[in-house]
Amino acid sequence: MTAPPNGRSLRRTLAATVSMALAAAGTLVAVALAPEAHAAGVPAPSPVGVSGRGAAVPFKEQEAEYAATNGTLIGPDRLYGHLPSEASGRQAVTLDAPGEYVEFTLTAPANAMSFRYSLPDNAAGTGRDASLDLKIDGNQLKSVPVTSKYGWYYGGYPFNNNPGDSNPHHFYDETRTLLGSTLPAGTKVRLQVSSTSASPTFTIDLADFEQVGAPIGKPSGALDVVSDFGADPTGAADSTAKIQAAVDAGKAQGRAVYIPQGTFQVRDHIVVDQVTLAGAGPWYSVLTGRDPVNRAKAVGVYGKYANQGGSKNVTLKDFAILGDIRERVDDDQVNAIGGALSNSTVDNVWLQHTKCGAWMDGPMDNFTIKNSRILDQTADGVNFHMGVTNSTVTNTFVRNTGDDGLAMWAENIPNVKNKFTYNTVILPILANNIVTYGGKDITISDNVMADTVTNGGGLHVANRYPGVNSGQGTAVSGTTTAARNTLIRAGNNDYNWQFGVGAVWFSGLNEALDATVNITDTEILDSSYAAIMNIEGATKGLHFENVRIDGAGTYALQIQAPGNASFTNVTATHIAQSNPIHNCVGSGFVITRGTGNSGWYADPPACTGTWPDPKWTNGGVPGGGPTTPPTDPPTDPPTDPTLNLAKGRPVTETSHTDVYPATKAVDGDADTYWESANNVFPQSLTVDLGAAQAVKRVVLKLPPATAWATRTQTLSVLGSTDNSTFTTLKPSAGYTFNPSSGNTATISLGGTATRYLRVTVTGNTGWPAAQLSELEAYTG
Repeated sequence: MTAPPNGRSLRRTLAATVSMALAAAGTLVAVALAPEAHAAGVPAPSPVGVSGRGAAVPFKEQEAEYAATNGTLIGPDRLYGHLPSEASGRQAVTLDAPGEYVEFTLTAPANAMSFRYSLPDNAAGTGRDASLDLKIDGNQLKSVPVTSKYGWYYGGYPFNNNPGDSNPHHFYDETRTLLGSTLPAGTKVRLQVSSTSASPTFTIDLADFEQVGAPIGKPSGALDVVSDFGADPTGAADSTAKIQAAVDAGKAQGRAVYIPQGTFQVRDHIVVDQVTLAGAGPWYSVLTGRDPVNRAKAVGVYGKYANQGGSKNVTLKDFAILGDIRERVDDDQVNAIGGALSNSTVDNVWLQHTKCGAWMDGPMDNFTIKNSRILDQTADGVNFHMGVTNSTVTNTFVRNTGDDGLAMWAENIPNVKNKFTYNTVILPILANNIVTYGGKDITISDNVMADTVTNGGGLHVANRYPGVNSGQGTAVSGTTTAARNTLIRAGNNDYNWQFGVGAVWFSGLNEALDATVNITDTEILDSSYAAIMNIEGATKGLHFENVRIDGAGTYALQIQAPGNASFTNVTATHIAQSNPIHNCVGSGFVITRGTGNSGWYADPPACTGTWPDPKWTNGGVPGGGPTTPPTDPPTDPPTDPTLNLAKGRPVTETSHTDVYPATKAVDGDADTYWESANNVFPQSLTVDLGAAQAVKRVVLKLPPATAWATRTQTLSVLGSTDNSTFTTLKPSAGYTFNPSSGNTATISLGGTATRYLRVTVTGNTGWPAAQLSELEAYTG
């Protein structure tokens, strides 16, 4: 993983919006094979690359449903147990005959790829092995092994591997491969079926392409697990004892320990304390393995347990742990990272096919996971369990966990001042994307959460699960801060409750949730059921401010327990039910409404006694029910002529300087601003309004402070329906911005249908750059 960029905006609002994962026109490539290739996926917001939020990933992601293919599109479908419900965006492509393929066109140079796929289980429930051909510009490069041995679980929690049981799920897996050389942008990379003898079908979800750097060399003075201790880089021999000896020597001598290129067989925990364990990079240095007899022993790097004194001052970086866990046994310590690690850091690691990526048992303090990938777990991605304090997961990408993606569970011992920030958490197959069970002064901010599958929501704050109570100081307390998060297709049906769980939800099961919980500057998009929900016990002290709800399969608010909440500048659109609130507790839940609210309040609310079927959407507009997706991209209904169409919309720029990105020009705050690179004209800002609109008025602003001297900017206004061909809506002219009159310029337009609105600046008398604090667009 790459570190997040410096100079992140100090003030983010709803301007950070999702980008549509649409295939570029150049990917619709005609090929010689019949039938003709097509890319027919329904446009759906992507959780990767959301501006200012989530992990800064090193790869470019492409969805199979928008690629060139002669396979069969499946989905969109969010029904638990259906194959597309666990695909990113709830769509994928199935290949079921020799010669069928999915072909991606590189948008940037790449020398490596990983792809997400599903094969059927076998009759014994042990999975099947097969391969796909990898072709570059039509030429065979290699065959890539694929398997279903890490997927397919059945029955009730904690699940089994018996295909005769009910509720099949956890269908997908990922694999990775180096491409042998750097391929330029425009290269066509094809996954193609050569035979169906080993697997009758191959379902492709997506591919991630990246440019992997050269191996990292041994740090000066470091011990080498191979040359100094005899570990086997071929993976043929068990290297557990030799790597442990190297780690122990590193601690004793105060020297780092280096894992060179290779795949190392490790069949038990490597226990670390006061040492650095570093590899050549997660694509090069791999720890893998499991005890062939005692299956409760497997590869993992652990601190000492807290009752053994715990570990401290540990750094783990630049390697991968690729396990071999094929079942869920909650008592087994077969996690990639575990134990207690205080004052320690995990940086740039790849964790896959273990039970949990990191299950940390406290008490422990000041632990950080950053710049990492956690994939294909049978249980949680990360769990801060039992007395973890001042600890963080940041800039980490999590996908396809078997339980909560990122969790904190304050069982019996308080969790205090922990943070989950700038993470992207996608497709937890069970439970929540991000959750805190209890905890004091917790922060969950600047994350992206998408595609919850069942029995959970995107963001959950709760007094639930054993050991969470105020008597032990473990209940939710202090201030929980959930700021600047984006949730996409979050929440889903709970197969136990038999009704939907909200994208953001709260529970007071063990005791009332009675603390300050601030949900601010957040987007809740295309929720599968309700956008916001509370249930069990009571929930008090909820505060929602600057929240945009766009698309909900049932309700904006689903109130199932007493409590209270305040709402300020909370807007809701495209709510499936005509009454946006379901509330059968009546006045037991007190709503305080501030200013700027719209679309989510009704008095009286609905109380039907039955739960409506959800109307699921792709792109924000409720569309006809769960099994009949729209055949064309939906469009927005007519808009309020006084509504600023540009506020909070996706925006691009030709350049920006320092901490003044384009998002500041659509954040609704005139005191923040976009500034382009200096001394280079022309410069442009382009806003995607989401659908073609008859724009009749554009308002441009600069900060109103008198410190901004009067200036004239020479600019033109252009429009497009496809972000390719632009027409001039207003020719270039000079517009004066004067603080004494609000530092505002208003431009009248003719109402030409415009989705992509562009302002191009060619001069500025006050500063050698383009500057705008707000670009506003109106239909009246």
